[in-house]
Amino acid sequence: MIECIAIGIVAFAGGFFLMFLLRNSRLAKKAQKIVAEAEAEAEMIRKEKILQAKDKFIQLKAEHEKFISEKNNKIFAAETKLKQRETGLIQRKDELQRKIKETEVAKKETDLIRTNLSEQLELIERKNEELEKMHRQQVDQLEKMAGLSAEEAKLHLIESMKEEAKADAMSFINEITEEAKLTANKEAKRIVIQTIQRVGTEVAVENSVTVFHIDSDEIKGRIIGREGRNIRALEAATGVEIIVDDTPEAIVLSAFDPVRREIARLALHQLVTDGRIHPARIEEVVTKTRKQIEEEIMEIGKRTVIDLGIHGMHSELIRLVGKMKYRSSYGQNLLQHSREVANLCSIMAVELGLNAKLAKRAGLLHDIGKVPDDQPELPHAILGMKLAEKYKEKPEICNAIGSHHDETEMTTLLAPIVQVCDAISGARPGARREVAESYIKRLQDLEALALSYPGVLRTYAIQAGRELRVIVGSDKVDDTSAEKMSYEIAKKIQDEMTYPGQIKITVIRETRAISYAK
Repeated sequence: MIECIAIGIVAFAGGFFLMFLLRNSRLAKKAQKIVAEAEAEAEMIRKEKILQAKDKFIQLKAEHEKFISEKNNKIFAAETKLKQRETGLIQRKDELQRKIKETEVAKKETDLIRTNLSEQLELIERKNEELEKMHRQQVDQLEKMAGLSAEEAKLHLIESMKEEAKADAMSFINEITEEAKLTANKEAKRIVIQTIQRVGTEVAVENSVTVFHIDSDEIKGRIIGREGRNIRALEAATGVEIIVDDTPEAIVLSAFDPVRREIARLALHQLVTDGRIHPARIEEVVTKTRKQIEEEIMEIGKRTVIDLGIHGMHSELIRLVGKMKYRSSYGQNLLQHSREVANLCSIMAVELGLNAKLAKRAGLLHDIGKVPDDQPELPHAILGMKLAEKYKEKPEICNAIGSHHDETEMTTLLAPIVQVCDAISGARPGARREVAESYIKRLQDLEALALSYPGVLRTYAIQAGRELRVIVGSDKVDDTSAEKMSYEIAKKIQDEMTYPGQIKITVIRETRAISYAK
């Protein structure tokens, strides 16, 4: 307001001064105009300042009212909280008073119950003393009547119950075993028979000698050479024993390694066909033939895996598969046996709802431990497993290879399939040779094992060792013991002996009454 008044005074003074100086109408009019404009501007400024002052006042008033409202709300909330706390304290006080009253009542009831229990315990103790006295009297009477002490009678009863329980347990075990065989064996036989019927493989028994036929006996002299130098060079280069005897038009090549025999046969055939037989030529032909055999082994392996539909196998494993063609197991060609096992595994895996490709792969590789390049002192199953692991085969395939002769623990379902199919292939009639001495020894071991049991009179291994009949004395072995004996003999044979297929144990107990009419 003061500023407005000052501005007005200045304007008025200015106007007056101008009027005083100019003193003419023109100047007076100009001065009046300037004064009027100054007054108008002063009035506008005055109004703006008044409006700003009013806005500031309204703003300050609103802030003051808001502050007062917040203070009132806080005071009201504090009062409400205090009232709630006061109510809670009153309720807690009432609850404590109620609990004190209940505790006093419970204490009185507990004292009453304790008094009653002590009276009942005294009564029970008196009853127990009376019962114990009566029990002693009855035991004394029973001991006098039976002529045995209580401890002896107890031991006798325990022994009789133990024997009875053992007999019942053996009977129960046999019943369960027979029932399991009837149900499980039926399905297993169906799968095995169907698998065997669907795989038809020729049986080929190989020998450890090869007969090389020649057109005339004159060639024998050329093969032997001057002072035997040709035949010595040929034996040294091939590692095969060459037998030249009086057999007409034939030379015998003898070696346990079929690869060496094949190299010797092909080299000899080329030398005889060519007609040039001398040590330098022999070494050249044998080296060339060995290279051809290596290439043929690789080609056989590739053709085998293609025929079986196996993919992604390491080239070294393919070479070992091809090498199986020149190996035999008990006279059975190893490659033919492995292919048969692969097909059997595939069919059986399909029947059981498993992966047929993995089963076929495991079946083909299960005997690669028999054809290594070196000869480590390891079982062929373990060696095969290590080779499979080395060339990145899957763990389930490695386990199936390593456990098919129980050298390692079976961890997958492929392992028993490979084991069973290996046994099926080897058990075909005529598939494998068995040395007569080992066969007779196995029968003798069977009979001796059963004869070691007390009460056994005679034992007979019949049906080529597929059944063992045990004759026991009727006065030394009862029916229950005979049943137990058959189970124990079967268990011992299973744990201690190696045999093809299964062996049936029959324990025979009979009583014969003999008299003579004279």
